[in-house]
Amino acid sequence: MSLEIDLSGKVVLVTGGTKGVGRGIAGRFADAGATVAVCARKEVDDLPADWAFFSADIRDGEAAFAMVDAVVEKLGRIDVLVNNAGGSPPADTTDAAPRFTERIVQLNLLSTIYCAQRANHWMQQGDGGSIVNITSVSGMRPTPKTAAYGAAKAGIVNFTITTAVEWAPKVRVNCVTAGMVRTEQAHLFYGDEDGIAAVGATVPLGRIANPSDIGNACVYLASDLASYVSGANLAVHGGGEPPPYLDVSAI
Repeated sequence: MSLEIDLSGKVVLVTGGTKGVGRGIAGRFADAGATVAVCARKEVDDLPADWAFFSADIRDGEAAFAMVDAVVEKLGRIDVLVNNAGGSPPADTTDAAPRFTERIVQLNLLSTIYCAQRANHWMQQGDGGSIVNITSVSGMRPTPKTAAYGAAKAGIVNFTITTAVEWAPKVRVNCVTAGMVRTEQAHLFYGDEDGIAAVGATVPLGRIANPSDIGNACVYLASDLASYVSGANLAVHGGGEPPPYLDVSAI
């Protein structure tokens, strides 16, 4: 028997869904037939006509709650939430300003908590749902110059497994640990095409991810194929980072 993911009739909200990884995630949900809503602080002019856009600074809890409520009011329901919004510029941990650290934690951890809380509120009243939190390999290994970001992403993993217990059985909560992803800003981190290729060669699968790779994992976790999957951390990192000793080992 063939397997197919059809999310027709489902409403999915992707935070930070106007560009980069979030845009790729939203695109894959659209490919699966879902009604797509995205939120960001600023609208872009190249969104598909059938996507609904909501403007919000979800670092603020009240704004995040109001945004999720607006999605339900406009689209009638919320079946899937993908907490993707996040990021951090590099900063020396020794002298990072308190305000900087606060904002990074707000964006990467607190916004996830706020949106998940409100989405769960509506899902519990309806047919249930699925929440997918995007975290990072930076939450699983040392992250020099992005310590607050790594700590926030690690916090998302615990939030995921905790709410998977609290919100069951109607709501499933999982997370995707993303590795390096090629977005429109990849050159800022990896350099030109040669640099991107060189970085990709360090990954066991031979390349860095595309946003759609992360999107595919999210669509699976939101689908009925994952109906018995909750509290899971799905690593989408191409095999991870080989240990440095392999570079110098004689074996």
